[in-house]
Amino acid sequence: MPVLNAADAADAQEIIAAAAAKRRPLEIRAGASKTSLGRSERPDDVLDISRLAGVIDYEPSELVLTARAATPMAQIQSLLDRQGQMLSFEPPDWRALLGAAEADTGTLGGVVACNLAGPRRVRAGAPRDYLLGFAAINGRAEPWKAGGKVVKNVTGYDLCKLQTGAFGTLSLLTELTLKVMPKPETACTLVLAGLDDAAAVQVLTTALNTPHEVSAAAHLPSPVAARSSGLRSAGIIGAATAIRIEGPPRSVAFRLEALAKLFETLGHGARLGALETEAFWAEVGAVRPLLGPAPCIWRLCPSPADAATLVADIKTRLPAAEVCYDWGGGLIWLALDGVPEDAGAGVVRAALKRFGGHATLIAAPADVRASTPVFDPLPAPLHALHARIKSGFDPLGVFNPGRMHQGL
Repeated sequence: MPVLNAADAADAQEIIAAAAAKRRPLEIRAGASKTSLGRSERPDDVLDISRLAGVIDYEPSELVLTARAATPMAQIQSLLDRQGQMLSFEPPDWRALLGAAEADTGTLGGVVACNLAGPRRVRAGAPRDYLLGFAAINGRAEPWKAGGKVVKNVTGYDLCKLQTGAFGTLSLLTELTLKVMPKPETACTLVLAGLDDAAAVQVLTTALNTPHEVSAAAHLPSPVAARSSGLRSAGIIGAATAIRIEGPPRSVAFRLEALAKLFETLGHGARLGALETEAFWAEVGAVRPLLGPAPCIWRLCPSPADAATLVADIKTRLPAAEVCYDWGGGLIWLALDGVPEDAGAGVVRAALKRFGGHATLIAAPADVRASTPVFDPLPAPLHALHARIKSGFDPLGVFNPGRMHQGL
C-alpha cells in the first residue's frame, strides 16, 4: 500500500491534486489509532498527514485553541491541563477498543472528524458544539476555510457541523479552532450498588433532571462492573450505577449529599473521590477495559426511556450479550462474545427499528465489517442527499470512499 507523506498543508494539496487527476482515492491517516473504525473498504493509497501537527495559537484568557489536525490529543490535553482548562466534550481514548498499536496516537483531527465525545456529552455536548472554525482542502485540491475564532460567526450553512462526524469523507481538515472550557475544581461520584438495568436507568434519568448539574451518568451491570479497576479499588461489588458531580468543592459536596438523600431508599451510596472519579470515567469512556476481549462491539443510541427494554429484547435473541450504559441510558455499549453471523446486525437493528434509535458496529473483524453495514443503512432519500453533499465537496471520490457507506 503506497504511503504518501505530506510535509505540510501545501504538500498535502499537491498530493490530493495528483490523486484527483489520476482518479486514485486516498485513505487519510494521521495517528492511525482509528484505522479499523468504519467499513473495512480502503483505497490503495494512504495520505499520511502526521507531520501536520502542532499548536498554532492558544489564548487561555479567550478560551480558544487553534492547532493542526494531526496534533496528538495527549499534547492538547497536557497543554490545557497546565492552564486549568479542558475540552468539555471529554474525548475518549478508543485505542484499545479499536485494536490500535501501542505506537498509534489519537489526534485532534481524528476526534473532530469522528465527532467523538465521552461521558460528559450528556451535559456538555460533542466536538461539533465546540468547533469554531477550520481550514481544509476539498476533493478538487482547493484550500478553503469556514468559521473563525468567535462563537457567533455562522451565516448560511454551518459547515463546522457538516464536516464534524464526516469521517474524513468530505475534506481533509488541516487546522482546527475549538472553544475550550475551565476545568472543574474537583469531582466526586456517587455509586449505587445492586440495581437492575431498568431501575438504574430510571435513577440516572431522575438525577439528570434534578438541578444538581450531573456531568456524567452510567450504569454497569454486574459482569461489566467486575472488570472496573476503579470500582474494585473502592470495594464496590455487583452492578454499579454511577453519577458524577463536578465544580467547586463546597458545591460538589452539597449537590452530592442532595442526590444521596434523593436515592437513600436504594441503599447507602459509595463515594469515589476526585482521583478515583477521574480513573473510573476514563474507563467508561475507553469502553474496552469494561467489555473485555469481545470481538464484536456495537454502539447503540436509543431513547433513554427505552434503553433497558431494548437490551432485554436483544438478549432474548443474543443471550450472551453484555452491555454497559452511558449518557443516562442514551448510549449503550453492546459486546458479543464470538462472531455471530452478520455480527448480530439483524437482531440489533430489528430491535432498534421497534424502539427507535441507531446503531454503529464499532469493533469487529475486517471481514465482518466488509459484509455488514457498519452504520445504519440509509433510506433512499437520505442516501441521495449524502451523495449530493459528497459530490459537492469531493466530486471525484478522492477522500476515504466507502468508509461510512458503500458507494459514498
